Amino acid sequence: MNQTFQASATLADGGSAKISTRGLDVFYGTKQALFGIDLEIPRNQVTALIGASGCGKSSFLRSINRMNDTVPEARVRGKVLLDGEDVYDPKVDVVELRARVGMVFQKANPFPKSIFENVAYGPRIHGMARSKAELGDIVIGSLRRAGLYDEVKDRLGDRGTSLSGGQQQRLCIARAIATRPEVLLMDEPASALDPIATAVIEELIDELRRNYTIVIVTHSMQQAARVSQRTAFFHQGRLVEEGPTEQIFSLPRHKRTEDYITGKVG
Repeated sequence: MNQTFQASATLADGGSAKISTRGLDVFYGTKQALFGIDLEIPRNQVTALIGASGCGKSSFLRSINRMNDTVPEARVRGKVLLDGEDVYDPKVDVVELRARVGMVFQKANPFPKSIFENVAYGPRIHGMARSKAELGDIVIGSLRRAGLYDEVKDRLGDRGTSLSGGQQQRLCIARAIATRPEVLLMDEPASALDPIATAVIEELIDELRRNYTIVIVTHSMQQAARVSQRTAFFHQGRLVEEGPTEQIFSLPRHKRTEDYITGKVG
């Protein structure tokens, strides 16, 4: 299908974008996963990426912090700008980029280490703490911001894998924010959780957006409506439309968006 869509890349409030993509194409070998994506992601808001499985949401997300670099046949063309600087510029330090752009995956993946060491890992390798006490402050502060500290403060030496599924996901969020990133990428962070744990994660996302720019891939349109301020709808590797979440869900400009949101098509 070669249908072409036009999607606005202008922020309605005129504010500057934290992340911008320009003509972003992503390939896996000979298969093209994204086609010419132009998208503006505003600061300190939650932008939800929605669309059917295989539509390019995760490929887009992973292009922001160059996680696609880890896929042998992946190739990216176009620009991904973080504060106006192209993250694919050869001069960019990928390790530093991933400290600025943290990522939380669909399945909680705590390291086989203690709760403390899970969170301390990033600050330690980035040399962020000058002393053991300073490292401890970073760990405790990150656990607090992830809403987990009160539940684990008496067992920081226990393995991260001993926690419940929802707690493990919050531990991974604490680990991601411990390096003091500017952006948090979340790839279906609550899809494996029960409704109570999902509600906790959603409340946490709402709190975190005060300090972070958040981009979330979600298969749940209800979740997108609850947690995001802006929504982008992808279809077969193309951006159909994007805009304020309320407008996308109540008055979409494209029929394909309306059909997807109303469940007429998957």
